[in-house]
Amino acid sequence: MQAWARDFYFSSAWRNCRDSYMRSVGGLCERCLKRGLFVPGVIVHHKTHLTPDNIHDERVTLDWHNLELLCRDCHGAEHLRRQRRYTIGEGGIVMTHPPLEKNRV
Repeated sequence: MQAWARDFYFSSAWRNCRDSYMRSVGGLCERCLKRGLFVPGVIVHHKTHLTPDNIHDERVTLDWHNLELLCRDCHGAEHLRRQRRYTIGEGGIVMTHPPLEKNRV
């Protein structure tokens, strides 16, 4: 979770919205259900991703038309499709994107 989004994700407005939305769609992953699979949904995903510019816009953050209940696999696939977090380089070395900062002493 990005630092700029922390207050939103811990807010009662988001928690109430998230919980209500999950109940409204029956608690199952919406993408799996379209394929005839009954998999519990665990993450309420924002179709339009949250950014520092839209984090205070309730039409983006709390509007049910922008939400989708997903299982971990579908949520992971959505984010990998949009932006790969790592690649495998020469010799099998994993390279993160953006590169991880090294711990400074």
